[in-house]
Amino acid sequence: MNVLSVDLGTSNTVAVLAAHGRPPRVVDVDGSSMMPSAVFAAEDGGLVVGRDAERRARLDPSRFEPNPKRRVDEGTLLLGDVVVPVTDALAGVLRRVADETSRQLAGKKPDEVRLTHPAQWGPVRRNVLLSAARQAGMGSNIVLVPEPVAAAAHFASFPGQKLAPGQALAVYDLGAGTFDVAVVGATQKGFVVLAEAGLPDLGGLDVDQALLEHVGRQVSHRDPAGWQRLLRPESTGDRRAQRALREDVKAAKEALSRHPQTEVPLPEPFEDVLVTRVELEALIRPGLLRSVELLAATIRSTGMSPDRLAGIYLVGGSSRIPLIATLIAEQLRVVPTSLDQPETAVALGAHHVPQEGVTMRTGDMSGAIENAQRTQAMVPRTGGFTAQPQTPAQPFPPRVPAQRPGPPSTPVPAQGPPSAPIPVGTPGPPSQPNPLPHYPAPRPPQKANSNKMWYLATAIVAVVVVGVVSVIIATSGGGSGDLAADCSDQNTDASGFTPCMREVAGDVLTTGDCESGINLGTRSIPTPGAKSATCTLDDGYIALYYHFDSADLVDQNIDAVIAGMGKNKSDAQTGAWNGGKLSGTYYEVEILEGAAILLFSVDDTPIMGSVAKLTPGDGPVDLTDYFEKNIKPSVSG
Repeated sequence: MNVLSVDLGTSNTVAVLAAHGRPPRVVDVDGSSMMPSAVFAAEDGGLVVGRDAERRARLDPSRFEPNPKRRVDEGTLLLGDVVVPVTDALAGVLRRVADETSRQLAGKKPDEVRLTHPAQWGPVRRNVLLSAARQAGMGSNIVLVPEPVAAAAHFASFPGQKLAPGQALAVYDLGAGTFDVAVVGATQKGFVVLAEAGLPDLGGLDVDQALLEHVGRQVSHRDPAGWQRLLRPESTGDRRAQRALREDVKAAKEALSRHPQTEVPLPEPFEDVLVTRVELEALIRPGLLRSVELLAATIRSTGMSPDRLAGIYLVGGSSRIPLIATLIAEQLRVVPTSLDQPETAVALGAHHVPQEGVTMRTGDMSGAIENAQRTQAMVPRTGGFTAQPQTPAQPFPPRVPAQRPGPPSTPVPAQGPPSAPIPVGTPGPPSQPNPLPHYPAPRPPQKANSNKMWYLATAIVAVVVVGVVSVIIATSGGGSGDLAADCSDQNTDASGFTPCMREVAGDVLTTGDCESGINLGTRSIPTPGAKSATCTLDDGYIALYYHFDSADLVDQNIDAVIAGMGKNKSDAQTGAWNGGKLSGTYYEVEILEGAAILLFSVDDTPIMGSVAKLTPGDGPVDLTDYFEKNIKPSVSG
């Protein structure tokens, strides 16, 4: 039986074929084991994909989409003057894989196609993937496999990394577009996802953006207008220059995983910039710490501890970043395991998943969705929480019934690629997995109020990280609105306040306990690119103040913060405020019942603030009322 597995990733697609009784092997498309998941809308209405799309993008970047999977929820893509359904874009990528596979099979089609998908994808997104596969001519025998299940099967396919029934594995998946984490348990019949979570605003593309902004801080002063044209291209020439710059920044990021320093070539009139691994790690450490904290929280939600797992498996191309292994070893006291080519782990592992371990076939999708019996546990994620599945008391059944229509597929020999998983990182010896006779009973779900401080702290960390990373180099120092202070003065006092920040904070400086930087209990979060200060107030309230380089950046950061919490501005309670000579806009965003964060701006100034309550209370919190009475800036004429 010939089986094709496809991992359609954000940046790259990997296909693996097991044919004629031979072990699974990666399918080379256009001479490479990884095909870019990119699409280009040709003027004749056709779609060009993969490396051909990247080449065509140099001619007209406006017709190019490098990451169609990241836009799965948008329905359509506007490529130049052509509207392309997202399903068509994904189908184009899958069709290229199917055509190459058919060529290698002498014109025949695989007997079965396995498509991997993020564990958190719901039925709507899975339907988009299935529709794209059918449209690509992949037949009717299509099986969906959750990515962490495939990764766990790949981990278990090596003799030295056995995952016996009753053991569990944590999968840390950092791809180009998102970060996903899951705890996967082994059963007698296959694998079950015990808990899952993710950060939609953290991936390799976000690391690229952080490095690009760092480079901009070094060179933009030479020609501010020219740098802005690179960031917001208007002409074809500008778009070509931007694309070349982003490719060079990505290459520099990858080089820093192997070397302590490298250079980023820049277009005229800018000089090339030397960047170091230390600089990159300082930029991305807050985001990666969030991922490690979410990993730890997801493990805890299953009732287990890191040292009781069979291992922590790193997959996804961006997991190569050395800092990831270091942070996991430091925070969880477990040395993670990785592959020399982590991009192929999911596609290879899909072949080793037994039939009971897959999600569903195309023929029984409607009946299988949400069929699994499970309780709900709260697993925190960026900007709030997600209700995540937690398995019931033992035994743990598969997420779908074992019996399926149609004949079972022939088992694929459990042979892996030439290189087995290898430990990464240096701190301490690898933790040995403790065989578990059964999974620990899951902890009962905690009430939302008891975890409110944790969720709000996580959301405020997202405010800092998302806000700072999204900063774009400004062309000038920004205005001061009706403030008496000069906002171009960014010198800070002992409490971390610039003159503009002090004027906006007003009475909060006397009623609250204020200090420099963003400090949440034992957490101290750096904010490179912005001055910041924290004021702890009575009754568990906290106010944060930021001073950016220009007024334009405030709105951009508020947009990024709300998006980083998985919300839209339409979800926020929005209003205008007025305080004497000052005015602005506030946005109150609910995180969970009875808990919210309020963001506010001050018109024509580079100042942004946020307010939240970090301690549990009785009933819902009216942040808008608290803001009006206690926080709202008020400068009289």
